[in-house]
Amino acid sequence: MNVKKIGFLAKAFCYVTLTTACAQQHKLIDKKATTETKNLYKNLFKLMDKGIMFGHQDDLAYGTTWKYEEGRSDVKDVVGDYPAIFGWDIGHIEYKKANNLDTVPFAKIREYVKKVYDMGGVNTISWHVDNPATLQHAWDNTEATTSILPGGKNNARYTEWLDNVATFLKSLKGSDGKAVPILFRPYHELNGDWFWWGKKSTTVKDYVALWKFTVHYLRDKKNVHNLIYIYNTNTFSDTKEYMERYPGDDYADVVSFDNYQFAKLGSDQSELALSSAKYMAQVKNGLRILDSVATKHNKLPTFAETGFEVIPAKDWWTQTLWDTIKDFKISYVLVWRNNGYTEADKQSHYYAPYTGQVSADNFKDFYKLDRTLFEKDVAKQHLYK
Repeated sequence: MNVKKIGFLAKAFCYVTLTTACAQQHKLIDKKATTETKNLYKNLFKLMDKGIMFGHQDDLAYGTTWKYEEGRSDVKDVVGDYPAIFGWDIGHIEYKKANNLDTVPFAKIREYVKKVYDMGGVNTISWHVDNPATLQHAWDNTEATTSILPGGKNNARYTEWLDNVATFLKSLKGSDGKAVPILFRPYHELNGDWFWWGKKSTTVKDYVALWKFTVHYLRDKKNVHNLIYIYNTNTFSDTKEYMERYPGDDYADVVSFDNYQFAKLGSDQSELALSSAKYMAQVKNGLRILDSVATKHNKLPTFAETGFEVIPAKDWWTQTLWDTIKDFKISYVLVWRNNGYTEADKQSHYYAPYTGQVSADNFKDFYKLDRTLFEKDVAKQHLYK
């Protein structure tokens, strides 16, 4: 057997067994990462043997009918426990505004991140950064990347924005005074065409250059050492498409993708069933590819964003989501935020159940599964030690 083949088999064995010797291979791209950040990364690999963590965006900040109530969570209201993973977004930190793009005060996000860390949960942060060329929102997909790379006319502006990101990320401290480790997911859904960093607006070369520039700037220039970097796509069909904009093993710690289920409001049971079948097939294909990529590149695999808006299928959690992901080794699955009713849209936007919601009882069944992990489960694992 040749040396290359032996090396490949050893990596595959490590991914499955996670022995002490193998754990040494799970190294962060930041050699100066804090001890807590290194420990979290190592322990997230180990935790995959126990199950899949459940996550929810903005869980502590607001729900479908409330906002900024101390200790409250729609998820906790239903099952008596918090999620294991808590998602936050820092869009508008680039301007040093008081609130993020969803009007959540950054001061409160800082408090929530601390609370999650203190109780043993995990924080992940995305960044819906405004278009640096037009100063419009992130969904303005006017080409901008060329202008913010070194030598570009907007590079100074963008490095100032990164300075503000660095300042905020370095300000995230636990009660122990240590920097809170963050699963950082910038420039996400990179193969979609809706963001200015997306496929429609940014070439492969420029996207990879932007990613590498950001890592070097935050890690090497600003000395931000509490980050675990997540590479993230939207839906894809094959490995080639998934890896097209991958920046390389020295620039990413986690591989992930986003995939949502869609159906028209008021769909009947047969329409919901067709929607679920399409979603399940698409996600399973993505998870098979993700598993192969994670194993080959020795990266942590996650299902970074998913959900079914207003969750109209009463058994969605066990019959659709869990049946889709249960046979795959992924670190976590995260559903999007519970924004509640908005006057502008004349409808509610939520992805986790609240008390009395049609899928709430099924979510309780989902919670009781042996391999779904919530805050009480992960707190016992002491992920930062």
